[in-house]
Amino acid sequence: MASRGAHLLNADRTFVTGGGLLGRLAAPPFARMVDQLHERLRQGGIHATLPSGDQRNLGFHAPGPEPVVHLHSWLALVRLATSGSVGWYKAWERGEWSSPDPVPLFELFMLNAASLGGTARAKGPFRLVNWLAHQWRDNGPGQARENIAAHYDLGNDFYAAWLDPTMTYSAARFAAGDDLQAAQLRKVHLLLDRLKLKPGDRLLEIGCGWGTLAIEAARRGVTVTGLTLSTEQKDWAERRIAEEGLSDCVAIRLQDYREHRQTYDAVASVEMVEAVGQRWWPAYLDAIAGALRPGGRAALQFIAIRPELFDRYAASADFIQTYIFPGGMLLHEPRFAALAVERGLSWVERDGFGLDYAETLRLWRERYDGAERAGRLDGFDERFHQLWRYYLMYCEGGFRGHGIDVAQVTMVKESQ
Repeated sequence: MASRGAHLLNADRTFVTGGGLLGRLAAPPFARMVDQLHERLRQGGIHATLPSGDQRNLGFHAPGPEPVVHLHSWLALVRLATSGSVGWYKAWERGEWSSPDPVPLFELFMLNAASLGGTARAKGPFRLVNWLAHQWRDNGPGQARENIAAHYDLGNDFYAAWLDPTMTYSAARFAAGDDLQAAQLRKVHLLLDRLKLKPGDRLLEIGCGWGTLAIEAARRGVTVTGLTLSTEQKDWAERRIAEEGLSDCVAIRLQDYREHRQTYDAVASVEMVEAVGQRWWPAYLDAIAGALRPGGRAALQFIAIRPELFDRYAASADFIQTYIFPGGMLLHEPRFAALAVERGLSWVERDGFGLDYAETLRLWRERYDGAERAGRLDGFDERFHQLWRYYLMYCEGGFRGHGIDVAQVTMVKESQ
């Protein structure tokens, strides 16, 4: 019987990971890449042990993260140089490199992303193949459900084992003394405060997750419609809503945002837009603008990559797009904000809190490890656990390296 989550583990079958006979033949010349890394790591550095057993310090031209990396095979560098983060993960999975703590390594790569340039990104035909594979998973109306199911329908029991009791799967907002649950509720209420909701108002939530924001909004006297493409999330949210006695004021619909045609006083959407894909940014913003009455307010929480890194990032599929979120794409915030303004939506009161996401991811990994030790992750094998840990570490390092940020923003529809 196949392990749960096997579809994610096998997602690289349509991607190139830099191995094979060609990679083995190319491995010796790629030893020169060590020198390139040494030159291009402007902040921090790597304490590296090479396949020969030799030790080298790479970078260290200015203070920064100092990860320890054991390179067990030159093939790991072949994969990194040809297939970027997709190949680097495959090398880790196959034991071609290891580290006692990969988070500082991912932080280092992101901190030095501009100076590294194309050193650690897919190239040539490898980039083209991976880009095409990513395009086949484009979030059109037909494919979007399949992409969402690949991630979110792993099972409610899976997510409940390591998320906090609110079942909130997005960045928390911490204040002194907050545990994860308190920080998640703080995030939700900060977003709702942006909407200036009054009792009796109607709210649309695009990408409602497991229902926490909808429930908290309903407690403010608001009528809520939540949209999701995940049958697992819908079932969980409806059960929670019923338990809270809120079924009369919260409705969860299994519906694509492009198909919804009602008008509301406000719209909320938390880390949904990353699942939309660049091609569909205009449609997503059209849906928000179309759902808002004149003068209505929308509040978004989104993840964006540094604008100067976006074009290289978008030119191929990275580890997250290949294995974790098929069809996904982080925002180029200036371009996205310009599209919003074109549709009569302001872009104001932006508040970024990337390091809060790093802490959220660290706590999720801690909880995940505890859930595995306690036997609460039934049906998932060790390969899947390693994939999921790598995903959480990879993202944590990205936020700590300030290459990606999470933010909340308010959009107000022009009154006409």
